[in-house]
Order: sequence, then C-alpha cells, then structure tokens
Amino acid sequence: MKERKDYYNSVAEAIGNTPLVRLNRLTAARGIKATVLAKLEYLNPTGSVKDRMAVYILQKAAQAGELKPGGTIVEGTSGNTGAAVAMYAAAYGYKAIFTIPDKMSREKIDTLKAFGAEVHVCPTTVAADSPQSYYETARRIHRETPDSYYIGQYFNLTNIEAHYVLTGPEIWAQTGGKIDVLVGGVGTGGTISGSARFLKEQNPHIEVVAADPVGSVYYQYHKDQTLVEPHAYQVEGIGEDMLCPTIDFSVIDKIYQVTDKQCFMTAREMTRKEGLLIGGSGGGAAFVGLEYARTLAADKTMVIILPDSGIKYISKIYNDEWMRENSFLD
Repeated sequence: MKERKDYYNSVAEAIGNTPLVRLNRLTAARGIKATVLAKLEYLNPTGSVKDRMAVYILQKAAQAGELKPGGTIVEGTSGNTGAAVAMYAAAYGYKAIFTIPDKMSREKIDTLKAFGAEVHVCPTTVAADSPQSYYETARRIHRETPDSYYIGQYFNLTNIEAHYVLTGPEIWAQTGGKIDVLVGGVGTGGTISGSARFLKEQNPHIEVVAADPVGSVYYQYHKDQTLVEPHAYQVEGIGEDMLCPTIDFSVIDKIYQVTDKQCFMTAREMTRKEGLLIGGSGGGAAFVGLEYARTLAADKTMVIILPDSGIKYISKIYNDEWMRENSFLD
C-alpha cells in the first residue's frame, strides 16, 4: 500500500489555496442579489497575500543565484511583505533587514522582530525620494551590505508575475470560471494587476474594480493621467505616494476612492457580521465591492480580495480608544 504523505516540507509550501467564502449578512442588509465572495488571503502563513509574491520572488532569485546561501535580504515594507520575507529568511537561513514607515502598527513591527529581523523605522511624512524615506533607506542599506539581495516590491515586475501565475489561476479555478467582477485594493498594484491579467485572458468581459485611499495618487492618475500631490492617510497597505511600475492600469476598469473611516468601519463590520477578522485595506476593498455589487444582477459573481488579517491591527482598528482618538468613532 502506498504511504500517504500529509505534510509540507517547508512553510513556503503552505502558501496559497486560500478559500472563497460567500458574504451573507452584509449583502442581505444592502439588498444585494449577486453572489459576493471573499478571497481570504489572510489565511496564508504570515497572515497576508504578500506571502505569495515575496516567496515567489525569493525562490526565483535563489534559483538564479542572485540570492546567495546565507545572504541578507533587504526590503522596504509596510509590514506584510516584510513578514513574508522574514518567515522565508528564518526557514531557509538568511538574514533579513527591513525599513518600515512609522505609521504602521506596533504588531507589524514586532512581528518582523519576532522572526529575528533587523528593523529600521522611517518617517512617513517625507517624499518618496527623500534619503529618509523607507524606500531610499532600504536602497542605501542594500548598497552598504555585502551579499545582499534587494526585493524592491514597488519596482520589481515579478510582483505582477507572481499573481499572474498563482492568484489569478486560483480564483478562476475556484469559481469554475464564473466570475464577473474582481475587486481589490491597490498598493504596489501587483496583486490586482497580476490576477486581472490572467482573468481577462480567460474572459475579457470580467470587470476589475480597485479601491484607493484618499491621499494616494492612483485614483486621479487612472482618471485623467494627472499626478496629484499625495497626502497622509491612516489605512495601511493600500495607496501610494508615487506611481509604481508594478501597477498595470490597462487591466483595471474602475478605481474608487475610500476614506480611512470607510476602510476601518467596514473592516469592523465584516468582522462582527461575517466573522471575517480583516485589516483596513480589506475593509476598503469590501466597502467598494459591496457598493458596486448593488448594481449587479442576481446571476453575477464578484470576488473581493481580502489581503490581510485584523490581528495585525488589534491596537488600532479594533481598539475603540484609538478609533475615538482619531475621530473614526462618534
């Protein structure tokens, strides 16, 4: 009798195959007739969709000899990519150094340190090309660190490729090809761009709808190719203060703006009424998706990508005192 193998050889093999779960109470409350499915990317090993991209890039870099055994991985992160990289580094014997903006949750910073990574906290309110920014600080550390590999998720087109190869096909298979609308937030843009490229190749009539926070540059640029001056916002993991080559505007049909309050309150509503403990970026995607789903017929199917876990934001979004201090709760 053939011996059954029911385990993975490493944590990297546990990434992906995240479930689709139908939203019920929130759709009923809004009079939505279409099928609205949530893609629970927070069930990846470190709690976010970034596990897919980070490990995909690092495995390719290792195979190409760009990431040397025992070397150092350097990256600028808002937290989720860093957690994925730190997990990979711990599992395969690399050193990891991260830069992260100071607006990110304490949970995210402490998670990176828990994996044994070195963390440099940088100011949020500086220009992207400032030597103090977390982007430029990561580049400097890479230059100064021998045998280091810099991922550069905001500029590395393999970011898109990862989701074209992994996430898009998974959604297509899980829905049996019966998907009419894909909804997601835009940060680096890799998740929605790669997934959308694959899905539109299967069916060009699939609509792709994105959520962008007020203060980010993407909404206006998609609308009329105008690059506006960015300003600070509280939600983490979506939006950017610069245009990233890892977002493919040609496969995104609509971008809607969301406020911090809409992101946070929808995340809390998803947790309390659907049992889905999600982060603010997922709240933004859910807000846009649920609003858009009101316009869909009963035979349509929407998939909303929920990128990370609310466990990363217990001290912020799910803390009533923090919410009141920041005027998000009446």
